[in-house]
Amino acid sequence: MPGNDAVHPPDLADRIAVSSLIRQWFGALVGVLLGSLTAIAALLFAVAAVLALTLARILGRWGTPLRRAVDESALALSEFEIRRITRFHGALHTDAATPRRCRWYLGMRWSIGLLGLGVVLLLMLCLVVAGSMISAWVFSGGWGLIENSDRVDGGLVAVAAVPGILLIFVAAVGVAGVGSLDRWFVIQVLGRQSDRLLHQRVAELTSSRDHVVDAIDDERRRIERDLHDGVQQQLVAVGMLIGRARRAEEPEKVHELLAQAHIASQGAISELREVANRVYPIALDKDGLRAAVETMAERASVPVRVTYELTERLRPAVEAVLYFVISEAVTNAAKHALPKLLEVKVTHQKFDRVLATITDDGAGGADPSGTGLSGLARRVAAVDGTLTVHSPEGGPTVVMASVPCG
Repeated sequence: MPGNDAVHPPDLADRIAVSSLIRQWFGALVGVLLGSLTAIAALLFAVAAVLALTLARILGRWGTPLRRAVDESALALSEFEIRRITRFHGALHTDAATPRRCRWYLGMRWSIGLLGLGVVLLLMLCLVVAGSMISAWVFSGGWGLIENSDRVDGGLVAVAAVPGILLIFVAAVGVAGVGSLDRWFVIQVLGRQSDRLLHQRVAELTSSRDHVVDAIDDERRRIERDLHDGVQQQLVAVGMLIGRARRAEEPEKVHELLAQAHIASQGAISELREVANRVYPIALDKDGLRAAVETMAERASVPVRVTYELTERLRPAVEAVLYFVISEAVTNAAKHALPKLLEVKVTHQKFDRVLATITDDGAGGADPSGTGLSGLARRVAAVDGTLTVHSPEGGPTVVMASVPCG
């Protein structure tokens, strides 16, 4: 039979629960303290971002690197904040963290950090005052904030205990409250709550399905147009040359017409190969996106500089979409913008995404709602991606496709 000091299961469960609450509170305290420091960085970023974006608007086409730097900084700082809150205040779903939302989040988040700093300072002040009073009363000496220890007696300590304990309790609860507020705010701005996530995801998948159907129809019409305007015309020419050769009576004329038909057939084969390559290049399956993009760049009618920073291959659907976006953007720019140089950059983006950026120094003025760019936007949306086009008059034109890695 166990003794009186045996630990019963309910007592053990209570101790574990209390210990867990204490650990969570100290974790929240560390998170709030760290958030107070990052609030200063957020405030500095907000001021710098306003100045940089204002300057970028004034510079026009030359302000694109500034805008890009602001967006990348906003994503990096927001990712650090998300990791901090996940570590100390609970897990998050942040699948709506776009550069614009991140800028808005950082521009407002500093106020929560300063609130947390105020709560922590209040808690520290209460603990210092309480400790000084108790030490002066117990040890009858000047301690901390209390210099006249002869005025500190048991009655004063008892009277001050009630408001002191209340203030310490409020400050302690305030620490947990600031942590919860910090988490709630990042969910509202950069994430989606679970009850909205399902409905929004269903809507996105429905829209994505429609985009897939539209993209397939667009591709089918494009293939039909390429075959009709290119291959079919050349095959008709081959047939006409062979028909003329059959009707010719002079051997030299027959030989000449057959030679022309042979050349025309070679052109038709080459054009058919080009059509097949535009639909899905062989290099994409064999060697991956990097090789396919570099091959496309070599065959472009204008110089194309390629920067590829990925170290691993993406899933086939994502590679196909990115290749099509890059290929079409380069083709459209070469045809309409008359640039001297195009730059293609494929890089990792925050939140497990890939960013393909196509920049040209041409005339600019591209219409995002036009047939070509809207078709690209539908293709990107089919894999849960986004397409952004910035094309002021006079250039440069920047097309950015952001898609998930997985």
